[in-house]
Parts: sequence; structure tokens; C-alpha cells
Amino acid sequence: MNGKLSSILPGVPSIDLGVFPTPLEPAPRLAAAIGVAALHVKREDLSGPALGGNKVRKLELLLADARARGCDAVVTTAGQQSNFCRALAGTAAKLGIHCALLLRGAPPPVEGGNLLLDRLFGAEVRFLDVKDPWDPRAKEALDALAAELRARGRRPHVIHLPGESAGLGVAAWVGGALELDAQFAAQGIDPDRLVLACGSSLTLAGLALGLKRAGRRCRVSGISVQQPAARLVPWVVEAAARALPLLGPGPALEAGDFDMIDGFVGEAYGKPSPEAVAAVRLAGGSEGLVLDPVYTGKAMAGLAACLRDGRFAARGHVVFLHSGGTPGLFANVDALGGQR
Repeated sequence: MNGKLSSILPGVPSIDLGVFPTPLEPAPRLAAAIGVAALHVKREDLSGPALGGNKVRKLELLLADARARGCDAVVTTAGQQSNFCRALAGTAAKLGIHCALLLRGAPPPVEGGNLLLDRLFGAEVRFLDVKDPWDPRAKEALDALAAELRARGRRPHVIHLPGESAGLGVAAWVGGALELDAQFAAQGIDPDRLVLACGSSLTLAGLALGLKRAGRRCRVSGISVQQPAARLVPWVVEAAARALPLLGPGPALEAGDFDMIDGFVGEAYGKPSPEAVAAVRLAGGSEGLVLDPVYTGKAMAGLAACLRDGRFAARGHVVFLHSGGTPGLFANVDALGGQR
């Protein structure tokens, strides 16, 4: 199978938004710098619209679902520098769908990075005094905003990744896993491990489920950038189970099928850590690879640390999922400044 959603999800609406397959590139200089025998980078940062990222695959299903329901508006919530919100705002604009965002936290003094792009893409932006994405108040606020849009004559659809939208998000990344499986075969490689940053963890759930169904031994390891592993592991299993009715016969995902690694969130979700900043500089200086200091930078820092302490085998072959998030680099200039 080539990973195209229409081939693995017959009967499930989808929209072609991204530029797929995204490249799978060797990174030998970065591999040497972090101490692993071989490293490839899956370039989801090159997936297409609204500066790309791993969210585009999910939006091919989520926005198709909204259109199939006859909706002309979408509503979602996430952090202020959410890559998902930026990708949703951009792809919704491309499709002529109104986008309303509830961003957690107080309004910032300067709107940069992804938030600047949310505005550029024409999104309606509100702020919500909630930090936890699973806080019931977040869903209540989403439903209230949807009701307001209905009162204004819109037909809104609520997208809630930690809730009812999870199954579609996971299913989309099962397609991404099958795309990777085909690239492994075409390039004649058999990686030991796939490493990625985890926020909502739906990408990890789809990758782990898809690679399991493909019969790949490649171990999927998530570096949490938001929640503790004890919370995320059961959620990943639950979210993957929600995708099963869309996928048809095949094995389910179990907690032992993947890793979730703590210790790299730093000060807080969405805040750069010194280790992440160092990883951003290392990737840039060794490969010209642009990471960000709150998502992919923390994942790269976690990968390097796991190689140093022996949790990952230095003689192995690792694939790093570059999930995008480049605008976050420009929202954290202070953390990255000071070098000439």
C-alpha cells in the first residue's frame, strides 16, 4: 500500500491537502554529532500548506469530515503557539472555511510565531484561561463558541483532538506509517527506532499502530513535550482503539508496543529548555535542519540523551520524525539569541 488515505480508509472522506510522500533523508553529520550509527529524518516540515508539519495529514480527514457534515466553520482549542491551530487556520482558509480558535492562556503582549500566522490566515482568535487540554472547561468553551457561531448563521464543526476527533487523527497517521514502510523498502533500510515529539500523541498512536500492522520491527519512541508518560500511555492506546473501526481487521495497539519518555518538557509545555536550544543549534549547524525549541528541539534533545545514557543503542539506526513547527523558532528569539 502506498499510504494514500483513500487506499487504506475506503469510504472515509478525505481531501488532498499535503505534498506526499514527504522526503526521508539521511543525516550523517547529525548522526555523528549525537552518537548513533545511522540517522534518517522524515521531513513532515515539508508537507505543504501553511508551512506544513505533521498536522496536515490529520487535517485531510478532519476537514473532509467537516465538509461532509455540511459545515462552513471549524472550532478548536490548543496552546497559543499550537502548530495544529496554525495548520488548521491555513488549510481552512484554502478551503474557504471559517476558523475559530480558542487559545489557552492570557493574550500575549506580542503576537508572533504561530499566533501571527493564525491572524494572517484570517482565523477568529479567542483566549481561554485553561492550561490542561483535558480540562472539561475547554470542551465546554468550544461548545459555547460553536453555539455562538450557529447564532451568527454559521454551521460549525468542533474539532477536539483530546476527544471525539482523536480516531480520525490516528487513522491519518496509520497512512503515514504505511508511507514510511514503503520508503524503508524502497531505500533498503530497516531502522530500529522511530523517535518523535509528543503533545496530544495522536501521531505516535497512528505510527505505532500502522507499523505494527505492516509487520515492521521499528520501535516507536515518543519524547513527551507536554504531559507525563503515565497519562499519555493509556491515552495513546485509547486513541488508537478509536481508529480501529475506520481501518478494518488487524491488530490493536497495546501499551507494550511503544515507548513514552519523560524528562524533557523542561520548565513547562511551550517553553524552551536549554537542552532543546542546544539541539536546535546542533541540527542547524550540522545539517542545515531547522528545528524549534519547544517541540522538535526537545525531541532531538531527548534522542541525544537516550543515546548517551544507553537507553537507545548507539550502533542502531534511528528515524527522527521532523513534525514541523518552524514558526515556533521565531516566537522564541530571546531563548536562541546571544550568539554571533
